[in-house]
Amino acid sequence: MSQEGTIYRVAGPVVTAVGLNARMYDVVKVGKEGLMGEVIEIDNDKAIIQVYENTSAIKPGEPVQNTGLPLSVELGPGLLTSIYDGIQRPLPVLKEKMGNFISRGVTATALPRDKKWNFVPTVKAGDKVAGGSVIGTVQETRTIVQKIMVPPETPESTIKDIKAGEFTVEEVIGHLENGTELKLMHKWPVRKSRPYKEKLMPDIPLVTGQRILDGLFPIAKGGTAAIPGPFGSGKTVTQQQLAKWSDAEIVVYIGCGERGNEMTEVLAEFPHLTDPKSGNPLMDRTVLIANTSNMPVAAREASVYTGITIAEYYRDQGYGVSLMADSTSRWAEAMREISSRLEEMPGEEGYPAYLSARLSEFYERAGRVITPMGKEGSVTVIGAVSPPGGDFSEPVTQNTLRIVKVFWALDAKLAQRRHFPAINWLNSYSLYQDSLKDWYTKNVSPEWNPLKVRSMELLQRESELQEIVQLVGSDALPEDQQLTLEIARMIREYFLQQNAYHDVDTYCSMNKQFLMLKSIMTFGDLAQKALAAGVPMPKILSLKSKDDLAKVKYESDFEKYLNTVNSQMQAEFKALEAA
Repeated sequence: MSQEGTIYRVAGPVVTAVGLNARMYDVVKVGKEGLMGEVIEIDNDKAIIQVYENTSAIKPGEPVQNTGLPLSVELGPGLLTSIYDGIQRPLPVLKEKMGNFISRGVTATALPRDKKWNFVPTVKAGDKVAGGSVIGTVQETRTIVQKIMVPPETPESTIKDIKAGEFTVEEVIGHLENGTELKLMHKWPVRKSRPYKEKLMPDIPLVTGQRILDGLFPIAKGGTAAIPGPFGSGKTVTQQQLAKWSDAEIVVYIGCGERGNEMTEVLAEFPHLTDPKSGNPLMDRTVLIANTSNMPVAAREASVYTGITIAEYYRDQGYGVSLMADSTSRWAEAMREISSRLEEMPGEEGYPAYLSARLSEFYERAGRVITPMGKEGSVTVIGAVSPPGGDFSEPVTQNTLRIVKVFWALDAKLAQRRHFPAINWLNSYSLYQDSLKDWYTKNVSPEWNPLKVRSMELLQRESELQEIVQLVGSDALPEDQQLTLEIARMIREYFLQQNAYHDVDTYCSMNKQFLMLKSIMTFGDLAQKALAAGVPMPKILSLKSKDDLAKVKYESDFEKYLNTVNSQMQAEFKALEAA
């Protein structure tokens, strides 16, 4: 069998070739136009290929060429600020070549070949290195210094020679004694996770600046989270907030099978966002992968692997990376379509039987690790899920929930009531609460964890009381239960609601979150005491300090404002009890 075969059968994106000497996951060029594809099944002399481009007008008898290499991505300077499609073709370069619509069979190198980068070596001839060792640095953007590494899995050797200066990504910058050429870039197969020394416990939170996430349902660095929600409930805005404000240094955003207009919004908005930490454009530390719903389905699956491989590359340099996949439901739909073309036995709702295994494979690549060079890096994966009709019992949501440790359940009813972020505090959960307790005690306040537990109990109690309220009205409740409803309302409206488009409220520091929650609980304690002393409920509800607490979220000098409100609160309650 040769490196060249012929097309035997075409079924949409699935092409069968005969006479091709291929291994699983080899990349092949299909047809006269050389469409890019990947071998996904081998049946005797037949190779079944999923093609990453539109296969219309391809017919049996046309040639198929095997490259002999797995689907790989180019890793090196030039990744940040880039916008790629699912198979790492740079979209701005393709647009220059052919306008707004991508022609078939067109390729472009992922990293620019003509740009020269200033390489500063950090090792010298005679130094011992191995796969993953840092040999120098390149200032990739104003914000990020890229560390140039020896390609992973390179055996230990000695530096023979290394040069400083201006180089393109393809030029040789040095040699090892074992003959390995060193360049600014290397390639890595997307389906294979990059090696690391040790996986660490998830005991440091990814601080997002979003109160409902940091306050009630935190995610750890290197953790996994799912944001399932129906259309219009705010998945994309939540992910954009996480990309902009979370304390990860690198952001990889995968638009996987989303509608073109939604992806256009992201592509138009991201380049104009300013990084609040450095004042530079947010794109300086971002890689965007755009694979819209009208692009070929096979590339949708590849886009997820391309994104996580780029994320692991920056993790290996010691950076904290947050990866947003929007949305994994579209990826699962692509798997379902290919599976049906392959005539595989369908599982639940027509999804392939290996749906759960593929989702696990993807999420398992998250983690906070010690890299081969001894640095700490992390990849935090946040996957949006778009269940049809908001039905969380469908297979993609259910299989995702078995794997991830954090569930942020978006609720269409909350969105309709204009409560944003529309995350339902009764359905959501985080399994990192216990492992993060010590961090919060040490870095925020010893009071933080009890406050959080208390606020969750109040919200739960409110939910139980609402059923009675709907039957008899809140006035029929005893005054202590009316107070419970009022404090829960304050937690919901003053603390959990957050305006992504307000200059101050868009981000809330941990200190501000703690002081806000503490002030609400202090008001509750004083009100409880006043109630026990015989002060009527309407008088407590009419206090000015209660309404002033609502404005804290919009104050930049919040500590001074809260001190004033707290003093006023104490004075008002004293006056009430004295009356």
